[in-house]
Amino acid sequence: MTGTETTSTQDLTEQAARLRLAVNRMARRLRQEANTELGPASIAALATIERSGPLTPSELARIEGIQRPTATRILGRLTETGLVSRTTDPTDGRCSIVQITGDGRKALTRLRKRKTAYLARKMRALPDDDVATLARAAEILEQVLEEDRT
Repeated sequence: MTGTETTSTQDLTEQAARLRLAVNRMARRLRQEANTELGPASIAALATIERSGPLTPSELARIEGIQRPTATRILGRLTETGLVSRTTDPTDGRCSIVQITGDGRKALTRLRKRKTAYLARKMRALPDDDVATLARAAEILEQVLEEDRT
């Protein structure tokens, strides 16, 4: 029997709701721990530019699943703070190309370190079995998310 055969639909729905709440609360807590004036959308956009850039605002909007005007506003803030730079697209002068700056990379590194340090402190207080369970849960979540990408 697989796990889906032994778990009732109601139990699975309740477990999914509990997991959703825990993941959302942890994500919110990690954002708070980052202690930055950048909002979640700006941080996500900056990370996407780091990973996939240089790119156009339209490409950023598509990757992030947001509207082009929203991407433009986010990029305006990131440009003003010096975290991304904009240049004219050499193939289309009406468009721009954005890429992360050195300050942007430093900001992401700092945010990631703060979040990781917070989580590591919390995990140090847990029994080894619980840490192993969290490691396995991370693997499972990564697999689920990878399935969604393909």
